[in-house]
Order: sequence, then structure tokens, then C-alpha cells
Amino acid sequence: SVVFRSLLQTYLKVHYLESWAFIGSSPSHKVHLEIKKYLEIQFKMTSRLLASALRQVQHLQKVGIHNRSRIGNREVVGFGFNGQASYMDRVDFPMPAIRFKENTPDIQALKEKEKGDWCKLSLEEKKALYRASFCLTFSEMEAPTGEWKSIVGISLIMISLGIWLIILEKLYVYNDLPDSFSPERKEAQLRKMIDLAVNPIEGLASKWDYENKKWK
Repeated sequence: SVVFRSLLQTYLKVHYLESWAFIGSSPSHKVHLEIKKYLEIQFKMTSRLLASALRQVQHLQKVGIHNRSRIGNREVVGFGFNGQASYMDRVDFPMPAIRFKENTPDIQALKEKEKGDWCKLSLEEKKALYRASFCLTFSEMEAPTGEWKSIVGISLIMISLGIWLIILEKLYVYNDLPDSFSPERKEAQLRKMIDLAVNPIEGLASKWDYENKKWK
């Protein structure tokens, strides 16, 4: 970064001199101060951008080192899903960055044996080699887990709790309904609305036959 700062300062000075050489005159003291201030601002902004980029690179390097320290002696076999040394079973990206198991003497012996004729490997040895690299097969990853049962069970429990809450509120919280909700009061209110001809065009009164005293 020190080298870059010195190069940037040199570039800004040269750019400054070339600009005035092109104009063909030397700047006044006031103009010189303004240009110097402008160049200092440009230099500070560029330095901040460079420092931010370097911090991001250092953070990625630290993350990579941290992940490598946790995988033991597992073999790194590729880039993986996100470039980090981690293992994850994914149907859409079945290529983890590291092998599932650490290198043990038994696995190392199987790896040496697989370099030869695969017909000499038994079925159990082939399965052991697969399980050393991968935790699950595609069939195991796509197999139903039965998680829907717990989701349905929890949903029914929450619904039943809500129903019991409503029942308890009706019994112990809410008061009795007022008299205006009784059938007699509702009928009287309807008769009053008909007598007042409420909404005579498209509403309630338009559906009442005032001559025959019945609904149309």
C-alpha cells in the first residue's frame, strides 16, 4: 500500500503539471492552492477505497484460514458451493469443497487400492469409498423426512389453543349481548327501516311492496 500511495502521488503531480503545460501558463498562488486542495481530496478518497478493498481481501483470507483449521486432514477437492472449505449435501450442487471424512489409515488404504482395477474392489469397499467422500446419496437426500407431520401437528395445536381462547373469552371476558340483538328488536328495527324507506332505489326499501305490505 505504501508503494501504491507514492505512485498515486507521483501520478497526480504529473497530471497537474501536464495540465498547466497544455494551457501554456503557470497558475497563480490562489489557483495553485485550490488545485493542491483538490488533489489532496482525490488522494484521500482513492486511499480510502484502496484500504476498504484491502480489508475485504484480508477478511476473506482470514475466513479461508479459519475454515482450513477446522477441517482437520480432510482433502480439499474443489471450489465448493461458495469457495469456502466446508461440506454440505445439496441436490442442486452435489460437489462439496472437501471430503466428508478425514483421512484415516483404512481410507488411505482403500484410496491406494482404488487406483488399480475396480473389479477387484468389493461392494463394501466401494460403499466405504463413497461414504468417505459423501455423507448422503441422492436417494437419501430426496427421501421424505416426515417433517410435514410435525408441521401439521403444531398447526392443529395452535388452532385448538385459539379456539379454547375464544371460548374462555366468551365465558369470562365478554358481557352478554345487548337487547338490540334479540329477534324481536331486530324485527322492530327492520320494520322501522321499511317505514323510513331506507335506500328506496337499490337498497332495502326497493325490495318492499308498500301497496301489498310484503316483500317483492
